[in-house]
Amino acid sequence: MAGALTLTACAAAFPTAPPLGRLLPAAANDVEAWITSLRPTVHTSLRFNWTLNQDEGAGKGAVGIAPRDSLYFDYRGPLGSHPGSAFILGDTAVWAEPKEDVEKLVPSYELLWGLVGVARPPRPGWKVDGRRDAIGTRWRYTRGADTTEYVSWKTEGVLSLQTTVTIDGKRIGRVVTVFDAARHPVKSRLDAYTNPARLNLGFYQGAPLAFTQELWLAPHN
Repeated sequence: MAGALTLTACAAAFPTAPPLGRLLPAAANDVEAWITSLRPTVHTSLRFNWTLNQDEGAGKGAVGIAPRDSLYFDYRGPLGSHPGSAFILGDTAVWAEPKEDVEKLVPSYELLWGLVGVARPPRPGWKVDGRRDAIGTRWRYTRGADTTEYVSWKTEGVLSLQTTVTIDGKRIGRVVTVFDAARHPVKSRLDAYTNPARLNLGFYQGAPLAFTQELWLAPHN
């Protein structure tokens, strides 16, 4: 896919995460119940429209999520142009086609999961800090100069999730996802900083994906 992505229908301002105060040391187990509240518990299909940087591209795509940590997605531009797809297992790409285009599209897999409203657990050995109060929930995972941070909160009863990733001390991207009352993502926005770009997704109901073995195979297999 050439460039980054933006959806006119999603151009309205996204909510801003509130300040949640000082974080306190936490254990990985402390995060699990919160993650489970956001993670689909059944096979889930999502259809979306996308746009990139207002005028650099637009198209459609689909995501399939299989509990507990498998994600398939594909996208294409107008009239099926510039297609791409990938199978992500946790925080690893099993395959991606074309690999270079997929890597340009989303600079980390935590950000990709964030685009569909799913938070990832801390990796083994990472330091965890957090805070939960009446305003919202915030978790920060740290290893050296790498950080993944999640903030969830409600604005007028609407749940939002913010995912921010820093690698080698450089903030590489931030995603904000807004949910409906049933905790399904309605829209999400990725701001990438290393190669500045803005990708907006707007989710809608469509034909569900068939969760067969073929779904998870690379296109050339």
